[in-house]
Amino acid sequence: MIKKIDLPYPMDALEPYYSKETLVLHYNILYAGYVDNTNKTEEKLRKAREENAFENIKCLEKDLSFFGSGAILHELFFTNMGPAIPTSPSIELMQQINTDFGSYDKFKAQFTESSKVVEASGWNLLVWVPDFNRLEVLQCEKHQNLTLWGCMPLLVLDMWEHSYYLQYKTSRADYINAFWNIVNWNAINKRWKDIKK
Repeated sequence: MIKKIDLPYPMDALEPYYSKETLVLHYNILYAGYVDNTNKTEEKLRKAREENAFENIKCLEKDLSFFGSGAILHELFFTNMGPAIPTSPSIELMQQINTDFGSYDKFKAQFTESSKVVEASGWNLLVWVPDFNRLEVLQCEKHQNLTLWGCMPLLVLDMWEHSYYLQYKTSRADYINAFWNIVNWNAINKRWKDIKK
């Protein structure tokens, strides 16, 4: 059974870039729903195994992928944000960014533009791909589509409309630009250090 993570900051800590109203809705209702539905799906799978009744297995496996990925990506999203206190990539992560993208500014431009054109409901991610031995920017639709096997997310931006519509309406660009003010590179640096161990 998975549990909802605690936010590492107060509900109003991301303002004015990410409103308290949006965060309350996003964290308490939408993210909580993914956690709850992941647990319900796991329970249905447990019951199916016990009863050797797999007539709904296709639906259950699809639900596990969707809800479970939604829970994980939301946890990464909430923890890679923080109050608007300037942080930056660690020396090691910055070296990798410079190697793989040419410079931090080029990475930021690619991530920003890629976020703007995420289709339908989805995410934009900076990931480490061990098989490629490099960082990549990936779009991810519906939490689980268009990924690379084995990739390890470092920075994620939720591009589902529920993430920004209350505050930014249809202006994705304003939401993305605001996001850069609350990226918590300290949390991302820790993920990078853990990945590279």
